[in-house]
Amino acid sequence: MNKNDQNFLVQKIRTQYTEKEHTALDELKELDTKVKRPANLFAYIFGSIGAVVMGSGMSLVMTDLADLIGIDNPMFTGIVIGLAGMLMAIVNYPIYKSILSKRRRKYADRIIAISDKLTKD
Repeated sequence: MNKNDQNFLVQKIRTQYTEKEHTALDELKELDTKVKRPANLFAYIFGSIGAVVMGSGMSLVMTDLADLIGIDNPMFTGIVIGLAGMLMAIVNYPIYKSILSKRRRKYADRIIAISDKLTKD
């Protein structure tokens, strides 16, 4: 290992044990994450539930699961459940955009102020 590689490794390890000062850029990143996280979390969870609901409807139509459960008309029930899941998947993106838009409006002033301060420095 040459001297430059050794110095790099020493500095890398050292930074793990030194306390980092909180800068305006860190605050800007935190605010950006604070804006996006609720919308992303909702979209992932709601979309996953919609996919499971749609898959459940498809399972009722395509398998003998309805006989085990005791459903008389699995085709109609499966189509209705599948369409409900599909509707959830369709409305997921507009709801996500709405949540994100509201949060952006809420934090826009603070984010713009910090970014203006960073760009002027």
